[in-house]
Amino acid sequence: MTTYDLLGIGNALVDVLAEADDKFLMERDLPKGGMQLVDAHQADGLFEVMRAPHQASGGSCANSMAGFASLGGMGAFIGKVKDDPFGRAFKEDMAAIGCTFAGTPSDEGLPTGRCLVFVTPDAQRTMATHLGAASLLAPEDLDEEVISNSKIVYVEGYLFDQPVAQKAILRAANLAHMAGRSFAVTLSDSFCLDRHRAAFIDLVEHHTDILFANEQEIISLYQTENFEAALRRAEGKIGIVCVTRGEKGAVILGNGKRVEVAAEPVEKLVDTTGAGDQFAAGFLFGLSQSMDLLECGRIGAIAAAEIISHYGARPEENLAALVAAKHV
Repeated sequence: MTTYDLLGIGNALVDVLAEADDKFLMERDLPKGGMQLVDAHQADGLFEVMRAPHQASGGSCANSMAGFASLGGMGAFIGKVKDDPFGRAFKEDMAAIGCTFAGTPSDEGLPTGRCLVFVTPDAQRTMATHLGAASLLAPEDLDEEVISNSKIVYVEGYLFDQPVAQKAILRAANLAHMAGRSFAVTLSDSFCLDRHRAAFIDLVEHHTDILFANEQEIISLYQTENFEAALRRAEGKIGIVCVTRGEKGAVILGNGKRVEVAAEPVEKLVDTTGAGDQFAAGFLFGLSQSMDLLECGRIGAIAAAEIISHYGARPEENLAALVAAKHV
């Protein structure tokens, strides 16, 4: 059985991007610059009227796995898709980036999830998302052998909305720990935290070895007045805590130390989408290679800087080459 450096578990989504104008959005009641959930019928209707759509696999954790592969890590991904055109496209895209798809497509039920992205001339992105099969990941969808043979298992918080997916996450954590592996979680979304705060705190404090969050998410998790108070709540309860702070860089707590990582400079800030996903990819790559916390954070910062210098949530440059050029 192959041993993986990192296994990602998350929403398996296909992004479909197309240009649109403000009139198009208004006619279809799509709030400009926002994201709303739609059902399968609405998604089909919108897809039919998209002009020259461009298709690319997405999802927060899957994007992290793309960054991890670009750094040279051996990764695998588990997410729920249907055996339909979008599901087959997702599998092919993961293989193309060098990441093993370790899920089993379903023959029935909801279609593969997709995020329809409408880009207006001012570069604003308006999203209509149908999570489809992705949101119903269940314990039986997990490949126990792959989990046991992955150094680190990494789960995105977006999955946490459905009770069946919560059970799958806890099952993955238990399997990882039984095999002596590390379990990592990214909080993903403050609104999801608000809906499931008690369950999230239990997951984080009793099942998680490595936690990723941004400043707003960790404050939301613990309902504190400020960032430092939230860090104090987390300290000592989780092995490693990584909190990104945008242009202020990141703070890492671990091994009884506090490590400050400066943000990597960029010539031009284009789009911050996916910065946290790529920071996690870089940090976890370093950790899987037994690097110290500062080195891990530096790689995360370099990966995040690459992603915010262009549109899209997956690297356009070879991250391993960028890291080597920085002498990390």
